[in-house]
Amino acid sequence: MTVDVTAAPFSLDPTQADWVRRTREAMTLEEKVGQIFCVSAFTFSARTIKHLTGDLKVGGWMFRPMPGAKVQKNARKLQAASDVPLLLAANLESGGNGAASDGTSYAMPGGVAATADPEAGYRLGKISCREGAAVGINWAFAPIVDVDLNHRNPITNVRSFGSDPDLVTRMAQGYLLASREEGVAATIKHFPGDGVDERDQHLLVSVNTLSADRWWATSGAVYRRLIDDGAMSVMVGHIAQPAVARQVDPTISDDDALLPGSLSKTLVSGLLRDKLGFNGLVVTDSTLMVGFMQTMPRREALPLAIERGCDMILFNRNIDEDYGYVLDGVRTGLLSAERLDDAVTRVLALKAALRLPEKQAAGTLVPGADALASVGTAGAHEWAVQCADRAVTLVKDRGDILPLNPAKRRRVYLNVIENYAQNGSPFARDIKRRLELEGFEVTLRKRKLDFNPEQVLRGIPSPTVIRVIREITATTGAFVSKYDMTMIVLNMETVSNATVVRVDWKVMFGLGNDIPWYAGEMPLVVVSTANPYHLLDIPMAHVYVNAYTNNEVTLDAVFDKLMGRSPFTGVSPSDPFCGHEDCAVNRPASAVGLATPRAGAPARPGVRA
Repeated sequence: MTVDVTAAPFSLDPTQADWVRRTREAMTLEEKVGQIFCVSAFTFSARTIKHLTGDLKVGGWMFRPMPGAKVQKNARKLQAASDVPLLLAANLESGGNGAASDGTSYAMPGGVAATADPEAGYRLGKISCREGAAVGINWAFAPIVDVDLNHRNPITNVRSFGSDPDLVTRMAQGYLLASREEGVAATIKHFPGDGVDERDQHLLVSVNTLSADRWWATSGAVYRRLIDDGAMSVMVGHIAQPAVARQVDPTISDDDALLPGSLSKTLVSGLLRDKLGFNGLVVTDSTLMVGFMQTMPRREALPLAIERGCDMILFNRNIDEDYGYVLDGVRTGLLSAERLDDAVTRVLALKAALRLPEKQAAGTLVPGADALASVGTAGAHEWAVQCADRAVTLVKDRGDILPLNPAKRRRVYLNVIENYAQNGSPFARDIKRRLELEGFEVTLRKRKLDFNPEQVLRGIPSPTVIRVIREITATTGAFVSKYDMTMIVLNMETVSNATVVRVDWKVMFGLGNDIPWYAGEMPLVVVSTANPYHLLDIPMAHVYVNAYTNNEVTLDAVFDKLMGRSPFTGVSPSDPFCGHEDCAVNRPASAVGLATPRAGAPARPGVRA
């Protein structure tokens, strides 16, 4: 065994270390190959479970959100069917709802960071891991520690704690502390660091283009401190870092310098293991992403990911095919027996560090049904309320509009913009309802227009075409006379496989009331619930608010602040003006600069002050 399982972060005692050795030595080659796969399946049928845990003997399984009782039931079936206890993972990035759909939605990391209070990072980890553990999850694919340095990046934004490496570290340290308290292994991701390229690793190998010195001062500093703090696993992205790769290995070829981290021996073995001293488990990001698939055939990429330093493979196109690729890789020498043994050792060591063998013997790998009482508790809800109250950020205020007052400006033209245009959107209806409860008279725009533009040009009548023609030919005075104020609410959530996250205007020949042509005519209030950078597309807004999270408690906080019942206290964790002077005109003092930890913020053991 070349892996020291008695050293951090596993820190196994002699009995645990002996279990790792005996279990590994008793495995056949085929069983070792099974251990390095973390799968995700859409069914938990007896046949699927038997094949994956009995025939292939996979090492881990990732859950997508479903009702907590169902997660727990399926976790129990999986653990009962597996000879070696399983790592059961979930994306616990913003609360227990990452595993249990009825769990607590605490806040997106951007909202957590906007509180500028490390305690909020601890609470994020506490809620996420406590509720995850209650349903049988023992491995969190969180916290996200990407340093968000490019507002054009389509995947980080509110999934990041922001652009200040120190703030990112402090928030993540709180999460790590809470995860240890709850017996869940945290995973820091996405090494070597997303948030720099404007492209998405789901669609190609994205590139962290920072210089070596800048990388060490940002992502490198974050990973060094969190590894020193005992992070148990690291997720490696399909992200290249050529400058650091060349620093670690000055002889590296240009092609190898641009390999994704998941396939780079220089970045995983040379940088993460040797330079940063990480001894824990390394898991790839999803190997279904183009970033993993584009550089070589899959039959080579899978065994080479392990040979070059990763310990587990996340997701499969076809598990039987992928399993065969790795097995063939061992037999042909593409993956050495020694490196496979090291990977399996770390997989087993993480299980031992989580005391899974002892829990298996005691029949407690998955808690009883009574543990579901800790999912979605009133206490967790109150923490979410407090986080929302402190997070919502007033980015821009040109005065004389806030607080909103129906006695002053009663008639509101409301446009709710989401990822996909739909009429009757529940989110849009909720915003309209909230405004009406405050005493406003609200006209909600119907954004989905089912018509052929040729019909308009040819004058073919239909109710929709007639409405469109009336809208685009109406006079300015006719529109302005009907409203006292306009409001745009942007709920464009981050989604994978997107090339850009910008405001998606539904224009009609460059006309229509979807675009804010009316900003020079009446007050325009803009609220963004899912991306902190939309001011770039609406610099004409008179009031702009970042909420970071679109859950109910955050919307409650937004309306309390818009109506003047509560002060705005959130501080932007990254630059909401995107470096543009026109966006920053007439900004409030609270939006200037980046969030730093609040003076006097409560300190916790393991959370550096």
